Amino acid sequence: MAEVLPGKNQRAVSMASAARELVIQRLGLVRSLCETEEQRLLERVHGEEERAHQSILTQRVHWAEALEKLDAIRTFLVDVLTHTDDLQLIKEQEIFERTEEAEGILDPQESKKLNFNEKCAWSPLLTQLWATAALGSLSGMEDVRIDERTVSPFLQLSDDRKTLTFSAKKSKACADDPERFDHWPNALAATSFQAGLHAWMVNVQNSCAYKVGVALGQLPRKGSGSDSRLGHSAYSWVFSRYDQEFCFSHDGQHEPLGLLRCPAQLGILLDLQAQELLFYDPASGVVLHSHHASFPGPLFPVFAVADQTISIVH
Repeated sequence: MAEVLPGKNQRAVSMASAARELVIQRLGLVRSLCETEEQRLLERVHGEEERAHQSILTQRVHWAEALEKLDAIRTFLVDVLTHTDDLQLIKEQEIFERTEEAEGILDPQESKKLNFNEKCAWSPLLTQLWATAALGSLSGMEDVRIDERTVSPFLQLSDDRKTLTFSAKKSKACADDPERFDHWPNALAATSFQAGLHAWMVNVQNSCAYKVGVALGQLPRKGSGSDSRLGHSAYSWVFSRYDQEFCFSHDGQHEPLGLLRCPAQLGILLDLQAQELLFYDPASGVVLHSHHASFPGPLFPVFAVADQTISIVH
């Protein structure tokens, strides 16, 4: 004891001190990087605000001059019509010339220069850090469970309502429910989101054919048409995998994603204040895809699987 424990104690103190220094050093670097990125982004936002403001002022001057010109033409026309007899009025060529001058002067001209460019606030670093922070705390994740009434007869739902397993044979035990998908192997979550920030994670390592994302409650449930197929209508936004191909799909538009590795888990972030949907690989810390849209209503987490099993992680 006299020989071993003091040495062990000294090594523990030394290692704890080194660990503290490492944590402080690394977090200090992250903090410094975040402060630099914050300053850069705020400057870009301020610059874009100034540019849009100057464009609006320039347009205001243009319209003020146009209004003055129209007012002068109007005064001239009123004077001519008041003091000219009908015969002379027919021969008055200047009336037509001044009228032609005014044509189109107040036609509205939409210009992108007048619009604030929201992309000025976009940053790969900020997006990645934000996704890591949002998904890094399991206590902040949603307890998403699947609505058993919506589960396709080609899927089996676990007792905890978190795991979907594909079956090539259509189950006859499923009761006919108006909420149930009767053709495509889809399922909706039991709860929807209308505001705020929401995050959930799905284990997809056992499946080579799946879709995860969000959908509107109006998503059709019946038939083999594209309306009820995830990603093929305006009702759903999904990340999908088929064998070694990955893509993001919405309204029949499919954007291929060149992934270097197959993610074992997918983090889904839905920020309804910023109107952003993001897919994230927690193992590598990589943002796989982000999508900005004006979502027209409450959104449900949605799932589809056509190979093996996927599970909601909690």
